[in-house]
Amino acid sequence: MPAYYAGLPSPSRAPSFPSFPIMRSSLSSLFLALLLLCLSFPASARRYTVVVSLDGFRWDYPLWYDTPFLDFMAREGASSGLIPSFPSKTFPNHYTLATGLYPDHHGIVANEFYDPTTGESFSLANAIQKSSPSFYGGEPIWNTAHRQGRRVSVFYWPGSDVKVNGRYPDKYLLYDQKPRLSVADRLRGVVDELRLPESQRPDLIMAYSEQPDANGHNYGPQSKQTRAAVVSMDSLLQVMYHDIRQLPIADSVNIIVVSDHGMTWIPRDHVVSIGRFLKKEWVRMASGSVPCNVYTEPGYQDSVFQALQQVDHVKVWRKQDIPHYLHYGSSPRVGDIVVCPDEGFVVYEDSITAGGTHGFDPTLPAMHALFRAVGPDFRHAEIPHFKNVDIYPLLCRLLGIRPAPNDGNIEEIETILHKIE
Repeated sequence: MPAYYAGLPSPSRAPSFPSFPIMRSSLSSLFLALLLLCLSFPASARRYTVVVSLDGFRWDYPLWYDTPFLDFMAREGASSGLIPSFPSKTFPNHYTLATGLYPDHHGIVANEFYDPTTGESFSLANAIQKSSPSFYGGEPIWNTAHRQGRRVSVFYWPGSDVKVNGRYPDKYLLYDQKPRLSVADRLRGVVDELRLPESQRPDLIMAYSEQPDANGHNYGPQSKQTRAAVVSMDSLLQVMYHDIRQLPIADSVNIIVVSDHGMTWIPRDHVVSIGRFLKKEWVRMASGSVPCNVYTEPGYQDSVFQALQQVDHVKVWRKQDIPHYLHYGSSPRVGDIVVCPDEGFVVYEDSITAGGTHGFDPTLPAMHALFRAVGPDFRHAEIPHFKNVDIYPLLCRLLGIRPAPNDGNIEEIETILHKIE
């Protein structure tokens, strides 16, 4: 077994203090106070946190495929699965991980949507729309950290190249600027950031990978190509961990690996067409496939709702009737009617190629994402899958900062952390 698989040391506890006789001299008293202070706060008290997101990495990929490093993280640290927020899509959930807010509350309610209050649309395919700060609400972790004197470096995390509330992370990269760094280069960049002098070293480093999502879409979650992507990501993480373990600050680095959502298979004939049930004068716009947000013309919400009741393989909700557990429907950007296909189906008007997709009800196991964490602040623990809104308050706890208002609850997952003594 390689040396870098050795178990991480437990965080050091405050030492017991020797007994000192009562000293009358004020100078001696001052010396005693300084000595106790030094004993209480070791020089290595500063912590660093690395968060890597593997897009589309199902929670159960380590059960299907060979992932020795992620298995090591599970043995030595904390392991679980993340329950995504609805819809279980990339941009909404990465911004949820960064803010602790449900998409309905931070405003990125889908990978594409329409805002009837402004008449503007959002699409990942449109770089101008995607980078407009007007779409992004809440306070991402890099802004929370900056307000409280922490430094953050980011490698392509969705939303990090947008000037939210007037600022960017301390270091960031433009995702649409080519050539884009490879995933290997991004993870090497993480290590390089930790090599910086202490005065320049970031407290939090976040990195994003498009895999295994890309192969999951093209070939499905159970394919040799997706297996290859999973194995490759695990190997790259192992290299990053090995390099971090060579640093003088290795014992002060927490490493968290997460994902935004899972993936499921869609046969080519599992297409649900809703257009033929609707009259053109009823609908202003329909956006997305899983789910589909239908923006109706004034006075036609009920007409659309009634017409879609006869469609198979979908759930249809009026905006005001969306189930509470989805935390969806208060934003004006959510459609007047939301059409959510059953797992394995998509709402689409044309033919499709069989492959993988996501966006479904987050309670479905196939939509659950990965969570692993190892480092000085994490204990060995395997806990039930938890909501991804809890990641933001977890990062705030690790950074020692006060979180902005959010939908998470650190108390739900405190058992994965060592108690502060």
